[in-house]
Amino acid sequence: MKVKIHSLFEYLLETTTAAPEALVGLSISASPVLGDFLNDLDPALPLDWNGRDFRGLPELRGHVLRQAGLQTSCRLEDVLITAGAAEANYLALRQLLSPGDRIVLESPGWPQAKVIAKAIGVEVVRVARHEAEGWRLPLDRLADAATPGTRMIFITNPNNPTGDLLTAAEIADLVAIAERVGAWLLVDEVYAGLEWQGPRAPSVAGLYGRGITTGSVSKGLGLQGLRTGWMICPDPEMIMDAVILRENSSEIMNIMGETIAEIALRPDRYAAVMAKARAEGAANLAMINDWIARQPGLSWVSPKAGLIGLARLPDGIDSGAFARALLQDPYRTFLLPGEAYDQPGHIRLGVGGGGAVQLEKGLERLAAALATGVGRLA
Repeated sequence: MKVKIHSLFEYLLETTTAAPEALVGLSISASPVLGDFLNDLDPALPLDWNGRDFRGLPELRGHVLRQAGLQTSCRLEDVLITAGAAEANYLALRQLLSPGDRIVLESPGWPQAKVIAKAIGVEVVRVARHEAEGWRLPLDRLADAATPGTRMIFITNPNNPTGDLLTAAEIADLVAIAERVGAWLLVDEVYAGLEWQGPRAPSVAGLYGRGITTGSVSKGLGLQGLRTGWMICPDPEMIMDAVILRENSSEIMNIMGETIAEIALRPDRYAAVMAKARAEGAANLAMINDWIARQPGLSWVSPKAGLIGLARLPDGIDSGAFARALLQDPYRTFLLPGEAYDQPGHIRLGVGGGGAVQLEKGLERLAAALATGVGRLA
């Protein structure tokens, strides 16, 4: 199984050394520092595995269920701590899919599932979200795509990268679609808890026997460097299969990641940090909404949740060339081109990072680049 690079990661590899002065596409909240956790860390903590459970620290798994609203519908045994949501997704995809299976994906969406599925030899059926429809997930078209024999449906909620948010009723409809054909339903929830319009949607692990919820501390808590995430699934065989595959790849969770994540997810601390992340994200979102309204030819569907959204560039601008030019003098500003999500003519704007990302400065430079026709096709 050879995994091919997807364009999002390819762009990040190309631009790692660019050292931008402003970020207009950051997808995580402001990151804390190690010192924020020192008072709660035991200096005598052994730097081995947790020594208690291959699924992860029980206290951490309890916090994971609580923040997802699953403490009464799922058990600790239904939670596996992983190296970020990416590993959780990988473990599920790798153990559940075989050559010739069918997977239904959203587009645009997080590209990992498509990359892994194609490497396995799975038939990939993509259901398009359309900008003219507010990027909503078209459940009617998804139901048509989920034909008998479909092995898995994979989506993100809130959607990565548009910020669309499914309601509880839409989640119930999605579960019904998966149940009708006996498909696994994996919902990546890395942006859950950062809702701007409407409440957090219910997690499918508490609604469906083949429902898989994945998430992490990376986005809302800004702890991307911990590489700590989770899989929640009420099917014990699925969780054990994931444990077995992880034993033969990354093997066991890192104790520092588990320990700091457990501290970060303690209810009082989690509530305060998420409130701060939502306040900073909402302020940046208001700034971007106002800024876009003043830019000729630029438009976007303001995200309902999460820290990123897709903006449509004026006609005639190549988004890849535009993003790369912005990294150079005199702009020195980072954003992702829409090609990273198979959406040419768009750019990804982000509201994460707090004040350190210099968002206002980045928007000023972005406006200057638009005014001078940077990236315009000949």
